[in-house]
Amino acid sequence: MVFNIQPQEREIFSLIEQTATELGYPTYVVGGYVRDRLLARPSKDMDIVCVGNGIRLAQNIASKMRPIPRVVVYKRFGTAMLKCQDLEIEFVGARKESYRHDSRKPSIENGSLEDDQNRRDFTINALAVSLNGRNFGQLIDPFGGLQHLESKIIKTPLEPGKTFSDDPLRMMRAIRFATQLGFEIEPNTFSALSQYKKRMKIVSKERIIVELNKIISCPKPSIGFKLLFDTELLAIVFPEMAALYGVDYIDGKGHKDNFYHTLEVLDNVAKKTTNIWLRWAAIMHDIAKPPTKRFHKEHGWTFHGHEALGAIMTPKIFRNLKLPLDHKMKYVQKLVRLHLRPISLTKENITDSAIRRLLFEAGDDIDDLMLLCEADITSKNPNKVKRFLSNYNIVREKLKEIEESDKIRNWQPPITGEMIMETFNISPSRTVGIIKNQIREAILDGKIGNNYEEAYLFMIEQGKELGLSAV
Repeated sequence: MVFNIQPQEREIFSLIEQTATELGYPTYVVGGYVRDRLLARPSKDMDIVCVGNGIRLAQNIASKMRPIPRVVVYKRFGTAMLKCQDLEIEFVGARKESYRHDSRKPSIENGSLEDDQNRRDFTINALAVSLNGRNFGQLIDPFGGLQHLESKIIKTPLEPGKTFSDDPLRMMRAIRFATQLGFEIEPNTFSALSQYKKRMKIVSKERIIVELNKIISCPKPSIGFKLLFDTELLAIVFPEMAALYGVDYIDGKGHKDNFYHTLEVLDNVAKKTTNIWLRWAAIMHDIAKPPTKRFHKEHGWTFHGHEALGAIMTPKIFRNLKLPLDHKMKYVQKLVRLHLRPISLTKENITDSAIRRLLFEAGDDIDDLMLLCEADITSKNPNKVKRFLSNYNIVREKLKEIEESDKIRNWQPPITGEMIMETFNISPSRTVGIIKNQIREAILDGKIGNNYEEAYLFMIEQGKELGLSAV
């Protein structure tokens, strides 16, 4: 089969062909770029494999381009990368790999195109297109990758045990590609995922989280998580999430399966936003249900305090997974801690004070919190869903009213700690914090207005009760 080379590709491919011919390097475009072009998917990365020195090929090509692009060389890996328009093009010499049992870092030696295709993870990623004059544009497909693309199958080029044992990260990649592309994993390949799951322990968490985040970023992330769970890989890479699975019964009373509920919430969020950290909040919102699960004869199963414990667990889980511990973690932690608050407001007469507190605590993340809460409605009872959504609409309207009248989002009290110290001529102390908190609580409760004048008079009164006099 001849690969359909697009006009925008022809210029760079012709330049590569010309330069490779001058150097005497048989050269091919291999892997993901070929796969994505055949699937009509956008691709910004191109891998060029030559039977020769990839770094030298990249440098020679760059010297003929105008303006001359910067060539980034990775000597340790024998690769070089340059940018051409919207493409990042990586050049490498064809290689043969061999692995030690205790490492996924291979020993590398020069090889042929066949050697290079043998080391690829899946048949759909082992497709190559010749950039050589005699068979320019010819598709080279030794493992039936084209047929597997058409049949929507993920299959390893070699025996799956060897492919996964050599580099266990490929197990995560199999599930990631299945989730991204909507493909099925071929039965023998799928069986090997469970069989070789313990090999994942030699893979760094930094590499695992990259693949996990790609799964979470898919249009329907639950596909990947179900595959991770069914192959028992989830228990290795994210045990806290695997622990959500299962239903207990006592006296004929059971609770919902919190694993599958979490996946529903995640998919619901994914329908509305590509914000990966909001998707992480969906994953984490019930993460503390297993340790907070209790059974009471009168009330059945309860998970009291799971939102508070979940917020406490979030930093540790982020640390273990090598996720960032900055504002992104704090954002997820906040949404986990607050995710029951809006629903509690629908069960009582909503007070302005309760709405103020929610706005104050959620700040700019209030809209994301409400989206998460609405995604958390997974009942199969349409009347119940309709009632919940109606209640949330009431909360949204009330949030809007209070925000417009009180400007409480991201609010700070009009009296600062410095003002309190100056007014009463006192040093930093617990007393300053007490007065500041009392002012904040009075405003949130609606006892005084959200303005300097009322807050100042209230501060004077509180100071008097504590035996302080204004200077």
